[in-house]
Amino acid sequence: MKFFPRTTGFFDDAFDDFWPSSIFRGIGDSSMKTDIMERDGKYLLNMELPGCRKEDIRMELSNGYLTIMATRKALHEDKDRQGNVIRQERVSGNFQRSFYVGEDVSEQEIRAAYNNGELRVIVPKKEADKRYIPIE
Repeated sequence: MKFFPRTTGFFDDAFDDFWPSSIFRGIGDSSMKTDIMERDGKYLLNMELPGCRKEDIRMELSNGYLTIMATRKALHEDKDRQGNVIRQERVSGNFQRSFYVGEDVSEQEIRAAYNNGELRVIVPKKEADKRYIPIE
Protein backbone atom coordinates (compact mmCIF):
# COMPACT_ATOMS: atom_id res chain seq x y z
CA MET A 1 0.00 0.00 0.00
CA LYS A 2 1.18 3.51 -0.66
CA PHE A 3 0.48 4.60 2.92
CA PHE A 4 3.67 2.90 4.05
CA PRO A 5 7.27 3.46 2.90
CA ARG A 6 8.14 1.52 -0.21
CA THR A 7 10.43 -1.47 -0.12
CA THR A 8 11.27 -3.85 -2.90
CA GLY A 9 9.15 -6.71 -1.60
CA PHE A 10 6.75 -8.85 -3.59
CA PHE A 11 3.57 -7.56 -1.87
CA ASP A 12 4.28 -3.82 -2.16
CA ASP A 13 1.68 -3.21 -4.87
CA ALA A 14 -0.74 -5.94 -3.83
CA PHE A 15 -3.44 -3.56 -2.62
CA ASP A 16 -2.96 -0.85 -5.28
CA ASP A 17 -5.16 -2.71 -7.77
CA PHE A 18 -7.75 -3.44 -5.11
CA TRP A 19 -8.39 0.31 -4.67
CA PRO A 20 -7.82 1.81 -8.11
CA SER A 21 -9.29 5.16 -7.08
CA SER A 22 -7.02 8.12 -7.58
CA ILE A 23 -7.80 9.43 -4.08
CA PHE A 24 -5.39 6.84 -2.69
CA ARG A 25 -2.63 7.74 -5.08
CA GLY A 26 -0.14 10.39 -4.04
CA ILE A 27 -1.12 10.65 -0.40
CA GLY A 28 2.31 9.59 0.76
CA ASP A 29 4.07 11.24 -2.15
CA SER A 30 5.49 14.71 -1.81
CA SER A 31 2.79 17.28 -2.37
CA MET A 32 2.95 20.61 -4.12
CA LYS A 33 5.62 19.59 -6.62
CA THR A 34 7.03 22.80 -8.05
CA ASP A 35 9.12 23.75 -11.06
CA ILE A 36 10.89 27.11 -10.77
CA MET A 37 12.29 28.87 -13.80
CA GLU A 38 13.91 32.25 -14.31
CA ARG A 39 12.93 34.17 -17.44
CA ASP A 40 12.99 37.82 -18.47
CA GLY A 41 13.76 39.09 -14.99
CA LYS A 42 10.97 37.05 -13.39
CA TYR A 43 10.62 33.80 -11.50
CA LEU A 44 7.98 31.42 -12.85
CA LEU A 45 6.60 28.84 -10.43
CA ASN A 46 4.51 25.96 -11.76
CA MET A 47 3.02 24.03 -8.87
CA GLU A 48 1.00 20.82 -9.14
CA LEU A 49 -2.13 20.91 -6.99
CA PRO A 50 -4.38 18.15 -8.37
CA GLY A 51 -7.68 17.71 -6.60
CA CYS A 52 -7.66 21.24 -5.20
CA ARG A 53 -10.21 23.88 -6.05
CA LYS A 54 -9.21 27.46 -6.71
CA GLU A 55 -11.12 28.52 -3.58
CA ASP A 56 -8.97 26.17 -1.47
CA ILE A 57 -5.67 27.84 -2.40
CA ARG A 58 -4.26 30.85 -0.55
CA MET A 59 -1.08 32.83 -0.95
CA GLU A 60 0.47 35.34 1.42
CA LEU A 61 3.62 37.41 1.41
CA SER A 62 5.36 38.14 4.68
CA ASN A 63 8.96 39.14 5.47
CA GLY A 64 10.07 38.31 1.96
CA TYR A 65 8.55 34.81 1.96
CA LEU A 66 5.77 33.83 -0.42
CA THR A 67 3.73 31.10 1.28
CA ILE A 68 1.28 29.00 -0.70
CA MET A 69 -1.30 27.00 1.25
CA ALA A 70 -3.78 24.50 -0.17
CA THR A 71 -6.48 22.22 1.16
CA ARG A 72 -7.48 19.05 -0.63
CA LYS A 73 -10.68 17.16 0.12
CA ALA A 74 -11.94 14.10 -1.68
CA LEU A 75 -14.90 11.81 -1.17
CA HIS A 76 -15.16 8.53 -3.02
CA GLU A 77 -18.26 6.39 -2.81
CA ASP A 78 -18.91 3.00 -4.37
CA LYS A 79 -22.48 1.72 -4.64
CA ASP A 80 -23.91 -1.60 -5.69
CA ARG A 81 -26.58 -1.96 -8.40
CA GLN A 82 -29.37 -1.20 -5.93
CA GLY A 83 -27.72 2.06 -4.90
CA ASN A 84 -26.52 0.86 -1.52
CA VAL A 85 -23.18 2.22 -0.38
CA ILE A 86 -20.64 -0.59 -0.17
CA ARG A 87 -17.59 1.60 0.44
CA GLN A 88 -17.07 5.26 1.23
CA GLU A 89 -13.68 6.92 1.64
CA ARG A 90 -12.75 10.43 2.72
CA VAL A 91 -9.35 11.98 2.26
CA SER A 92 -8.32 15.48 3.25
CA GLY A 93 -5.12 17.33 3.87
CA ASN A 94 -3.53 20.72 4.23
CA PHE A 95 -0.32 21.55 2.42
CA GLN A 96 2.02 24.52 2.59
CA ARG A 97 5.25 25.65 0.94
CA SER A 98 7.25 28.84 1.33
CA PHE A 99 9.68 30.48 -1.08
CA TYR A 100 11.98 33.37 -0.31
CA VAL A 101 11.31 36.03 -2.98
CA GLY A 102 12.93 39.03 -1.31
CA GLU A 103 11.66 41.78 0.93
CA ASP A 104 11.38 44.30 -1.91
CA VAL A 105 8.59 42.37 -3.67
CA SER A 106 5.02 43.50 -2.98
CA GLU A 107 1.72 41.62 -3.27
CA GLN A 108 0.68 43.84 -6.20
CA GLU A 109 3.65 42.64 -8.28
CA ILE A 110 2.86 38.93 -7.95
CA ARG A 111 0.52 37.31 -10.49
CA ALA A 112 -1.11 33.91 -10.14
CA ALA A 113 -3.50 31.72 -12.14
CA TYR A 114 -4.94 28.27 -11.45
CA ASN A 115 -6.07 25.94 -14.22
CA ASN A 116 -6.50 22.15 -14.45
CA GLY A 117 -4.67 21.38 -11.20
CA GLU A 118 -1.69 23.64 -11.89
CA LEU A 119 -0.94 26.90 -10.10
CA ARG A 120 1.23 29.29 -12.10
CA VAL A 121 2.84 32.15 -10.18
CA ILE A 122 4.95 34.97 -11.61
CA VAL A 123 7.21 36.85 -9.20
CA PRO A 124 9.48 39.72 -10.27
CA LYS A 125 13.15 39.12 -9.67
CA LYS A 126 14.70 41.97 -7.78
CA GLU A 127 18.33 42.37 -6.97
CA ALA A 128 18.98 42.49 -3.26
CA ASP A 129 20.70 45.54 -1.91
CA LYS A 130 24.30 44.57 -1.47
CA ARG A 131 25.80 46.05 1.61
CA TYR A 132 29.53 45.98 1.54
CA ILE A 133 31.55 46.16 4.71
CA PRO A 134 34.34 48.68 4.43
CA ILE A 135 37.81 47.37 5.09
CA GLU A 136 40.02 49.72 7.07
